[in-house]
Amino acid sequence: MEKKVAMLKRILEESKYTVALWGSGMLEEAGRRSIKHQERAYEIEKKYHDSPEDLFSSVYYSTRPEKFFEFYKNEILGDIPSPTSSGSALAAMEKAGKLQCVITSNIYDQPRRAGCSHVINLRGSVYKNRCTRCEKEYPVEYILDAKGIPFCENCKGAIRPQVSLFGEMVDARLMRDTTLEVERAEVLLVLGATLQSEVFANYIRYFNGKYLVVIHQRPHHSDDTADLVIIDEPKNVLGQLGYE
Repeated sequence: MEKKVAMLKRILEESKYTVALWGSGMLEEAGRRSIKHQERAYEIEKKYHDSPEDLFSSVYYSTRPEKFFEFYKNEILGDIPSPTSSGSALAAMEKAGKLQCVITSNIYDQPRRAGCSHVINLRGSVYKNRCTRCEKEYPVEYILDAKGIPFCENCKGAIRPQVSLFGEMVDARLMRDTTLEVERAEVLLVLGATLQSEVFANYIRYFNGKYLVVIHQRPHHSDDTADLVIIDEPKNVLGQLGYE
């Protein structure tokens, strides 16, 4: 482990442009299971009599908004994960000029809340909510405090969380920005995800830099194509780099 951490530090020191991909495994690091996790998905389906894929969809938001927001408030907003030490380590790297961008597939804005400034929330953020009629923006607390469906206090339009729901296309601008950042990177850090990640695989193929580094908890057959693989929670590795 020490040799691999030392190698990672050398790679980062030599890099002129480093990009980090913050994957779904970072939720586990924060003690939170994804709604797609087998056990949690079963619990949700038992409780709401529909699958998470159905509940967290644009169709459900449009046709059954009351039940959508019941699910959304309880299961998505009910236990928002705090930033872990990985976030503060990345923020320290950014401050030291050793990290230029973080791209996250999660919707909890953990990197920015930890202090990172250049963040792309590929699937949106629970902290951004907008009226579908007049586009007035609302904080997440407004959604949580609303009884049933949250409506705009100005025009009474329905408020829509600015997150990508299942079945929706990711915002084209965010897709473009993510592709450009990956193409630009000399070093690509894949944190809490595999190289065959459902979200990131199509972007990783645009990487033509020097070092592809994977840090995650469990080995995966795709690890063989990376230049450096460290099997551990990212927070345990990033904290050893000495940027904080």
